[in-house]
Amino acid sequence: MQIPTVAVAGVPDPLPEGLTVLDVREDAEWEAGHVDGAVHVPLAEVPQRLDDLAERAAGAQVLVVCKVGGRSAQATGYLQQNGVEAVNLDGGMLEWEAAGRPMVSESGAPAQVV
Repeated sequence: MQIPTVAVAGVPDPLPEGLTVLDVREDAEWEAGHVDGAVHVPLAEVPQRLDDLAERAAGAQVLVVCKVGGRSAQATGYLQQNGVEAVNLDGGMLEWEAAGRPMVSESGAPAQVV
């Protein structure tokens, strides 16, 4: 199966209304820095949260992110197989951060990718 992928440069800035950003990293990674407004569902929880994710994404696209793109590619494939229009962010949050795209942290400290 071909995994739909987009480079950071191909993601509109600001993010369009209706786009769901799904971050599939672990809790500590999420807390250190993530896309503002993203939904956090660690990769292992994606199957059990499928109904919620499908409902949230109804009629819109889901941009799936992780640190470098491996976990998000797995999640993107799973979502696609289950009827959710999802696309993987090539290079993940490392590329997002390198491009200077905005991030927030849960602690109030400067956001960073860990």
